[in-house]
Amino acid sequence: MDYNTQRQKLILPEYGRCIQEMVNYAVSLTDPQERQRCAFTIIDLMANMQDYNGDENDFYQKLWNHLALISNYKLDIDYPVEIQHIDDQALKRDVVPYPQKKINRRHYGANIEALARKLMEMEPGEERDALTKMIANQMKRALANWNINALNDEKVLDDLAELTNGKISLLPSDIDLISDKDVMMELQQQNSSKKKKKK
Repeated sequence: MDYNTQRQKLILPEYGRCIQEMVNYAVSLTDPQERQRCAFTIIDLMANMQDYNGDENDFYQKLWNHLALISNYKLDIDYPVEIQHIDDQALKRDVVPYPQKKINRRHYGANIEALARKLMEMEPGEERDALTKMIANQMKRALANWNINALNDEKVLDDLAELTNGKISLLPSDIDLISDKDVMMELQQQNSSKKKKKK
């Protein structure tokens, strides 16, 4: 068996193995005119593989630079642009750090926990009551989305009390939460819209 892991490492994997092999073939050609024609054909193929918006000259400059790089700068042709050498460091993309937040109740998410912390800082009043209701309703939606069988107003309010270290401690009779029926209808609408998008 011929595995990709046993083959030559691709210099620019986004173009695939076929382009790499075509470039290798072009480098091996002894006829300069044939090599030149081959290079332009490869550039046409590379252009078809890429989307570009903006300046066409910049786009083709990039393609010719990539072609030269894929050949390890061994492709001896008359380039229609001045080739800019790309070093290995320029090819390495920065690693996007994933936020390492500890979320106690993952089904509610980090934003709900951040809002719960905000609630703890607020003074009692209409603004805090409105935010409490908004957070509790969103928690109920999240709970239903996570596990419809776990839907329970007391559970939501117990979790809210825990997230606020007991500062917001309510009974179902103390707050007007979205009804189970409305939550179910919202979930059905979300699911049907997802199915339509897939079609």
